[in-house]
Amino acid sequence: MRPLGAAALALLMAALPVTLHSADKLTFDEKVELVRGLMAEYATARQFVPRSKKPLDFESTGTYDKKQWEAVAKEMGPAARAGDQVQITKVTLEDDKILLEINGGLKSGRHWYDRVQVAGPMGSGPVSNGEVHPTAGTIIALLYHKPLANLTSADVKKSLSPLLDFDKHSATELYTENLPPAIQKAIKDKRVVEGMSRDDVLLAVGHPVHKSRETNADGVEIEDWVYGTPPGKITFVTFNGNKVVKVKEEYAGLGSEAAGPEPTPQ
Repeated sequence: MRPLGAAALALLMAALPVTLHSADKLTFDEKVELVRGLMAEYATARQFVPRSKKPLDFESTGTYDKKQWEAVAKEMGPAARAGDQVQITKVTLEDDKILLEINGGLKSGRHWYDRVQVAGPMGSGPVSNGEVHPTAGTIIALLYHKPLANLTSADVKKSLSPLLDFDKHSATELYTENLPPAIQKAIKDKRVVEGMSRDDVLLAVGHPVHKSRETNADGVEIEDWVYGTPPGKITFVTFNGNKVVKVKEEYAGLGSEAAGPEPTPQ
């Protein structure tokens, strides 16, 4: 996948339900990697996880106070039992710990994204449709007892491994496993093919360098996503609605054109 530029990374951080406190020892790129690697990730609970009014302390060494968790469970009940699938729905980076909201936190009975506000040029607004979600949630405080530094999402998942199994349940895997085989292969090969959706293209090659939109003679709105910069290969991905209808590759400044990828079999 193409690496994101600084401007795109800033937009990503602004759009996600993530809170950043000082965490001064982490670089900007490290913060972005942590958020991207943890936000919306799925895992399978290895142990009983209770709901709690306060964040549940969990040491970065992989240990926790089981008696305290059991006492909380008697009062609040479960957020997840062993074998249940959970999702990280908010990430907060603090000086010496990371707060991970699970299944929307304590506000059970609603989707985690009911509380997500996405900012834009016209203001901000919710992304949910108000449907009821029965899953209970909680918050885990992953404790480091020192300023966060040189930390990756893989490190966090490893620390949480006695409690949560991330190995087979990433958000990307759960999304792609239901796609047609040809689309799955294209995403794996980091290329775009006809029939992909916008989400598929983003997974395959990331965000475009440029976007343009126009209405053709038939009154249909067409959008082009452009990848690459001259001199070199430029890829034009044309959408009709949410589907890729054309992929064209050119070699800007080199005077030659390459044929686009083969269309996805219907």
